[in-house]
Amino acid sequence: MKRLAFLAAALCGFALHNAAAAATYPDRPIRMIVAFGPGTSTDITARLVAEKMATVLGQPVIVENRAGAGGSIGTDLVAKAAPDGYTITLGTVGTLAINKSLYKRLPYDPSTSFVPIAMVGYTPTLLVTRPNAPYATVQELVAYAKANPNKITFASAGPGTSGHLAGALLGEMSKTDMLHVPYKEGAQAVTAVMSGETDFLFYHPTAVMPQVRAGRLKALAASAARRSALAPDVPTMQESGFAGFDLTAWFMLAAPANIPANVQATLSRAAAQVLGDPTVQKRLAELGVEPSTLATADLPPFIKEETAKWAHIVVQANAALD
Repeated sequence: MKRLAFLAAALCGFALHNAAAAATYPDRPIRMIVAFGPGTSTDITARLVAEKMATVLGQPVIVENRAGAGGSIGTDLVAKAAPDGYTITLGTVGTLAINKSLYKRLPYDPSTSFVPIAMVGYTPTLLVTRPNAPYATVQELVAYAKANPNKITFASAGPGTSGHLAGALLGEMSKTDMLHVPYKEGAQAVTAVMSGETDFLFYHPTAVMPQVRAGRLKALAASAARRSALAPDVPTMQESGFAGFDLTAWFMLAAPANIPANVQATLSRAAAQVLGDPTVQKRLAELGVEPSTLATADLPPFIKEETAKWAHIVVQANAALD
């Protein structure tokens, strides 16, 4: 009986401690894990949001890069972190939706390991190639690939990224053999295309448009259903003859499952305040990130829908990984 009483008292004390900690949240720095390398679109977006959230919350929000395995390494770190609100992530369509069907042995479950905090926004990808490539449209690219079987390569920021699946889907829809060449980071993939090491890639407008304007890349198409605000003159894949091609990346703040409700609410309010700031909206627009109207309550069903959508694409593009 004494042992049971001791355990009950210990559990009660632990619960009271957690409740007190949640009530004073945040009282120390917060880590925002980015599952991709420095200088990537995810990293740049995360640092913008983190800087502004720190001002709102009154505590530093420190961005920490943990890249690898298509974002799975850093995301798993957050999934297994203490659910106290001091470790969060800027998740992506890859880490929170695609990876569930892409990897057979994913160490976390995107649908149960996290609670969503806020949708930061959406971004299409642009299909870009080197300026002297012997094709100026997607149809010409496909024709060239068919005339030169097994010679066309496409780069990506890693297996399972939206750029990987966009390239795989293009190959599948056009019935052409295109070799996927994954890189550790998006910047390496962009450089590989500029140098001619690989032939093309789908990547975020903020990373490729400066190179397009400088004449080091040329853009052939946008992956989303509508044109990118950063590249309004570039046609969509659907306009280029690929009906139903609509792949849009997104960024979402998330925390480990089971964080206290008031901590989740505090983070969500801070994120909403940051994302409603006109200066942040302007900067996100410059990065090619379009705003979202989804409320926090809308995000769990959104993730469920996106997971199912991308699972279908993984199968259609034959892109599943061990």
